[in-house]
Amino acid sequence: MATVDATTAAESGKAAAAPAPAGGGFPGAELALRALLFAVTLSALVVLATAKQTVLFPVPVLRAVVPMPAKLSHSPALIYLLVALCVTCLYSLLTALGSLRLISGSASTARTLFILLLLDVFYAAVMASATGSGGGVAWIGFKGNSHTRWNKICNTYSKFCRHVGSSVFLALVASIILVLLAALNAYSLYRRSR
Repeated sequence: MATVDATTAAESGKAAAAPAPAGGGFPGAELALRALLFAVTLSALVVLATAKQTVLFPVPVLRAVVPMPAKLSHSPALIYLLVALCVTCLYSLLTALGSLRLISGSASTARTLFILLLLDVFYAAVMASATGSGGGVAWIGFKGNSHTRWNKICNTYSKFCRHVGSSVFLALVASIILVLLAALNAYSLYRRSR
């Protein structure tokens, strides 16, 4: 028994002396995911901000042609998606710089990992809700709803719908990246607690 206790105590002393990795568990992967999140949200932001199209509709009674624009500002759900993309893009840039600082030297603390975990989960929820609301508007524009007599508009405003659909897809990718970042930080925090 004495040899088992001495061996266990010696092994635990070695484990306690080993320094913790700088960025938690996988600092390079975390930085890469944060850089990818920045690129995806910035792309979705640009695509959504440029979603605008004007179509000329003939009015036979007046014998005139009336311009009818489709803009981002016509839908509160798309405005919400745009704001969520802006905030998440800024968040990804700030946390990528923070991750770079953590990799460069100072060891991350459990408190830092916990705050990053909470923020990643929060922004994942914001992006998921914004993606759902923007996707709902895009689906109505693409398919319409015969029960409520909402006509589809994507057959007329094809460029506008392509922009909105692409940005919704990129927002979905951003949501998935945020969930992966939250899981990575949770795992890093779990490894640190063992």
